Amino acid sequence: MKRLSAAEIATAVSGELYGVDPETLLSAGVVTDSREIGPGDIYVARRGENVDGIEFAAAAVEAGAALIIGESVPTVDDSPLPTVLVTDATEALGQLASASVEALRSGGELTVIAITGSVGKTTVKDLTADLLAGVGPTVWPPNSYNNEVGVPLTALRADEDTRFLVLEMGARSIGNLAYLTGLIRPDVAVELAVGTAHSGVFGSIDNTARAKAELVESLIAGSTAVLNADDSRVAAMREVLAADVETLWFSQRESLPEWVGDDRVVRATGISTDASGHPSFVLHLPGEEPQDVRLALVGEHHVGNALAAAAVACTCGVGVKSIVTTLATSSAASRWRMELIDSPSGVTVLNDAYNANPESMRASLKALAAMGRGDADSRPRRTFAVLGEMLELGDESVSAHSDIGELVVRLNITRTIVVGEGAKPIFNSANLEGSWGNEATWVATVAEAKDLLTTELAAGDIVLFKSSRDAGLRYLGDEIAGVSGAQ
Repeated sequence: MKRLSAAEIATAVSGELYGVDPETLLSAGVVTDSREIGPGDIYVARRGENVDGIEFAAAAVEAGAALIIGESVPTVDDSPLPTVLVTDATEALGQLASASVEALRSGGELTVIAITGSVGKTTVKDLTADLLAGVGPTVWPPNSYNNEVGVPLTALRADEDTRFLVLEMGARSIGNLAYLTGLIRPDVAVELAVGTAHSGVFGSIDNTARAKAELVESLIAGSTAVLNADDSRVAAMREVLAADVETLWFSQRESLPEWVGDDRVVRATGISTDASGHPSFVLHLPGEEPQDVRLALVGEHHVGNALAAAAVACTCGVGVKSIVTTLATSSAASRWRMELIDSPSGVTVLNDAYNANPESMRASLKALAAMGRGDADSRPRRTFAVLGEMLELGDESVSAHSDIGELVVRLNITRTIVVGEGAKPIFNSANLEGSWGNEATWVATVAEAKDLLTTELAAGDIVLFKSSRDAGLRYLGDEIAGVSGAQ
């Protein structure tokens, strides 16, 4: 966080000071969990559904907190603890982040990059951070901290030395991104894709597109929009850009629309995937010679993610050699996102069960099928797909799951184990599509799926775990992989 006085913090969050000298300077961390307090930290005591964070204020101060931001003034022995009294602690967190970022901007060279999209946000965030870290000190969220709490907490980790601040921004409804960008305006905004994720929340894919467009609508003159030319709804966002906002496209197409100039596109051609699941392609950067790239990430769908990150890197002055080297060495940095693990038993686990929607489910299954086919140097391998429910699809849920059932048959997946009532249409559809024998099985619980896998998996097999987070398959993936501490 930018070094601020208690008085400046109170002004930033429209609060009142109690029990602290207004001139006290603070520049340590900002946390919302009292268990994470370190010396000199600011504790933002948010009010949750079941617990009011202010109840832990005394413990936070005892652990070293220098200031509390809360909706009431806690006391010990009738004396107020050092507190900024606010109306809404969550809003105050955002206001403090906004004040800190603007102060850093005015006094240095901070560049803010914000990334959104229905799929790929976390991967692109991680890749972008890797690419920029070689140029200057970079701050980015360790997990999917992409909401009204996570974004400010990430932004508050930036200080006077930070050169790049990489933010992942999610949207659960129209207005979410407008709120986040109102707090922290990006210099570079990345739009990855508009898909069916959370369609049950937004109501339609067009509403999803409207919500996602709020990110680029926040850009001012001199900023840059990085847009996916291969997604028609993202491409249409060029119409809402303010004057003098630069546009840099990324694409996997051999031929591009007229409105995409060759000097404004990052492109991949000659895409292929080897038996280990790693995609290769020729990278075309504006003004540079084409470069051969083999991604460390698994799955052809990561080509688009790599292009988006490379486009940001170009905008921020990263050299072509550094881009190519980093893309070739950056593997999955966040847990349970196409995480490839060779287990002690000789089974290869592809754990991609943190999030799931129809687009990401198809991409993961295609990667599994490609790895199973083998090549001149690798024999074919049996492929297992353990699939759980894709949540928040609303009225489209049954048809979306049914489409996945058809796909597993067409991809010749050796064995499909469908887990949970919500995912059952995958199993039903696979049978209708032509699955025979025990190629596809439905079980009600994760425990039953574990029993089947324990019996059937053998050394050399590849098993994919894919579902939304609440289905719990990521933990089963860890168990099968032999990951220490798996639940």
